[in-house]
Amino acid sequence: MNGERNRIAKRQSRHARIRQRVKGTAERPRMSIMISNRHMHVQFVDDLKQATLASVSTQAGGEAGATVPKAHALGKSAGQAALAAGIRRVVVDRGGFKFHGRVKALVDGAVEAGLQIRTRPVEATVAPAEAVQEKETT
Repeated sequence: MNGERNRIAKRQSRHARIRQRVKGTAERPRMSIMISNRHMHVQFVDDLKQATLASVSTQAGGEAGATVPKAHALGKSAGQAALAAGIRRVVVDRGGFKFHGRVKALVDGAVEAGLQIRTRPVEATVAPAEAVQEKETT
């Protein structure tokens, strides 16, 4: 039992560290993810107004289970719910969980539905390296 308590305490500590850096606004709400053994929950939160803008969970759908395929489907549902609420860009709060498996599948499903999680496009991050190479060759 003590090992389980330590595992939970470590996750809560990681989540507290993440929440110091991750803030949701009206333009870019926080996509809060919570995963238990039975269910998964996603909320889109505006931290400035302290309001939940949209939420989706496996518990509300009546279909229990926290597997990777169900996480991907929930991510798509969450993305569609966010788009219906007028949310296009989000910042991901993984809730202290590692970014792999169910969490990664959930975020991938949300991105497939049309949500943006990056602040700038991938091409913009590659462009400065190309500019440095061009300077070296000239």
